[in-house]
Amino acid sequence: MPHPIHALLAPFWAAQIFTGAKSFIDNPLLGSRRLNALGLHAARVRAASALTRWRRAGLASHITPEDRERFERDGVVEIRDFLPLELFQQLRHELLDFRGAARETVQGDAITRRIAIDIELQKAAPGVRHFVRHPRWRGLARYVASFNMEPLLYLQSILPHRHDAPPDPQLQFHADTFHPAMKAWFFLNDVSLEQGPFAYVRGSHRLTPERLAWEKSRSLTARDGSCRLSGRGSLRIGEQELEGLGLPQPTIFAVPANTLIVADTFGFHARSPASTAEPRIEIWAYSRHNPFRPLRGLNMGSLPGIAERRIGWRWRLADMASGLVNQPWRAVGLKRAADD
Repeated sequence: MPHPIHALLAPFWAAQIFTGAKSFIDNPLLGSRRLNALGLHAARVRAASALTRWRRAGLASHITPEDRERFERDGVVEIRDFLPLELFQQLRHELLDFRGAARETVQGDAITRRIAIDIELQKAAPGVRHFVRHPRWRGLARYVASFNMEPLLYLQSILPHRHDAPPDPQLQFHADTFHPAMKAWFFLNDVSLEQGPFAYVRGSHRLTPERLAWEKSRSLTARDGSCRLSGRGSLRIGEQELEGLGLPQPTIFAVPANTLIVADTFGFHARSPASTAEPRIEIWAYSRHNPFRPLRGLNMGSLPGIAERRIGWRWRLADMASGLVNQPWRAVGLKRAADD
């Protein structure tokens, strides 16, 4: 017999079908084997993809034809020597010297550290504005995200091999969620093969019949407990499965400093295994919104004075709700990006 609380939650679960909610575990409708066999998950994937194409068409003028062609083909754009050398050196020096309020999370044997690129950081490191206001960056970030909105920006450090623990789960190839979204990395140091570079399966951002069939198949078993992160909506894929979807083997982006990578994280991606504990340091950006929203326009969160404060507000709200929801990002005091 259904628990009485389920009747109260049913309208909330139903409403989530029309949002970016992705967890097959937390929402029994999204995780229903019966509904997904009838096509619920596949329908959400198709609708989100169609609306993304609609929104991107209205943002196409924000980027160059060359960047658009590369993105549509590969799902990822790599730009080396993104900033003029003198401006990059200024930005890099300021960011690596900045000591600010940091948050860290542990996944497997790796630590990820983030410092918000907020008003305080931008005052202390004015060179960061060369990146934040760069028209090519702004155009790509919005086109790939399919929303004319300011992304969240962090100074991020990846510190591998810091715990005696199972491997970092980010080493498994995965899609972040069931719909297109944007992540970007602007590397402040050279990234060698030994440091665990970003890896991406080119072309895996496209919703082909093979990908749609794979999505439907995986939605039927996502709640079986075999992979916690897949159950949470970030579906994992084995490299041996790629050929069956008509996809190539992954590209590993071992790149020099001053390289920008912008990717659609509906495409399969991962962090390559690191053989050193040397940190990887970057500006990291993230933009993911309700995929069923037809409009691409600005929102309050993109306004100057608000955009720079969003991360701090999010962290504080998560802290206040930590007894009700999991807060994986713990405050670790004032740190620099390269601190051990």
